[in-house]
Order: sequence, then structure tokens, then C-alpha cells
Amino acid sequence: MKFTRTTTGSVLTGVSLVAALTLTACDSDDGMGVRDASASASVETGGTAAKCRSGALEITASDTDVDGDPDGMVTVRLTNGGGRDCAISGYADVGLRTGEGPLSAKRSGEWSGAWTGADVLRDGESAEFRITYPLDEPGGSGVRVTGLLVTVPDETKAVTLDWPGAATLPATEGPGTQVKVHPIEKVA
Repeated sequence: MKFTRTTTGSVLTGVSLVAALTLTACDSDDGMGVRDASASASVETGGTAAKCRSGALEITASDTDVDGDPDGMVTVRLTNGGGRDCAISGYADVGLRTGEGPLSAKRSGEWSGAWTGADVLRDGESAEFRITYPLDEPGGSGVRVTGLLVTVPDETKAVTLDWPGAATLPATEGPGTQVKVHPIEKVA
């Protein structure tokens, strides 16, 4: 199932923001690790484009597993439908709803546009990021995934999507997460 939201809101133009990146996040009232705007990555946009906002993005997720890879992969696409250019970089916050409770994805630690400057998305252009996760053994009794929550950088409201990946994740013992989110990259 595809989630589409293409509302247009007022967009601030001519705004220059100081570049800063923090890797902290706070839990929302649903426990899914939704980012507090004050703890998010801000980028210098040079006054040409405001930050991309979830209300102006069409957000979709698809299963993009590659046969033979030890991990599963979901790709989340962010398409600018707001009618104006917008800037995006860094990491989205990702949470999974599971039968065992919420699970927050950890950042992969890869370099992203947050360190080199924001990607500007023209109206209709897209950026995307990957979510990687371990595959459950065939016939395994893993943790059932029931939904996907995505919060774009510098936002606090999560968008809920259906989970297109494998139905279960391997059950593990101890703290930590096996699910990783990779940086946002502009689609060429």
C-alpha cells in the first residue's frame, strides 16, 4: 500500500540556517523515537530553498531486497510535491511497529549530505534512503513487523506507512537494534 500526502503549506523562503548535526533523538508519545526539531540536523541552504516538510512530500516505501544478500532492504522515497524547491539532508528517523513493541532504527554512520550541504529537490524530484535489516530464518519464529514510521529531518511528526519488507525479524536477546537507517540521497 502506498501512502501519499501532497498538501501545500506555506514555505519559508530566503532562510539561511546554521549547519549543525546531532545524533540525539527523543521518544514521541508512541515510543517510536520521533525527532525533536531542536535535536535535528540543520543545513545551510544558501537562501535558495526552505527545508523539505513532510506535508509537501509524497512518501512511499518499497521492498528492494537483492537475492543473495544476507540482509533485507526497504527503500523509502521522498518526492517533492509542494510546488516549490526544498532542501533535505542527513538521516530520517525510522521506527518499526512490531508485535513486541516499538523498535527504533539506528543510524548507519555513513557520510551524508548533512556534512557536505543539503540536496535541493525541485518540485517533482525525489530523494531516498535505505533501511537494512537481518532476514529471519525460513520457518523462524521472529518478531512480526506491523508498520513503519518515518520522520523526515527537522520534523517532529511521523508519517505511518505499511511495512513492505519481510514479515518478521529474527528474535534476539539483549539490548540494541538490528535495523539500520542509511542517509538520504537525491535520486539522480
